[in-house]
Amino acid sequence: MGLTTQFLVNTAQRAIKDGLLAAALSGGSMAARSKADSGSAVAGVNAPAHWVHGEESIQREDVSAKHTLVGAAIHTASAMLWAGLYEALQTRRERRTVAGALVDAAGVAALAAVVDLKLVPERLTPGFQHRMSKESLWMVYGSFALGLALGGLQRRGEAPTVRDLRE
Repeated sequence: MGLTTQFLVNTAQRAIKDGLLAAALSGGSMAARSKADSGSAVAGVNAPAHWVHGEESIQREDVSAKHTLVGAAIHTASAMLWAGLYEALQTRRERRTVAGALVDAAGVAALAAVVDLKLVPERLTPGFQHRMSKESLWMVYGSFALGLALGGLQRRGEAPTVRDLRE
């Protein structure tokens, strides 16, 4: 496997790991804030399943495979996709720093929020915005950013940058 191919594979692996951590932290925040705002911890987790099952998923407040598992899977897949952008930003840095990780994570989370809540058609929104306050949404996207940054910082010394491709 060539250096470029290995670089891409390693970047994808890191994006998956960062995305899983970001999904776990933001999912936990989503459940806590959903409970506080709507009375049901799973209401926010169910909501992304509206991509597949329509409005019914946004209204569900109980645990079910149809809504909860699908909603959690969509949330996790989305987090891994955004983590790919985060990793791409991190690899462009000459060296990985705490400040760089935090700036890139905050930027990706902010972009994700704008895309999720303002740019995509209603059917492709996360849906949980209908079950939580604006303050709670800030917490969810903030915990998402924290998850990205923590994931990236865990492997900071071993993660290559574009400089490694030039050498």
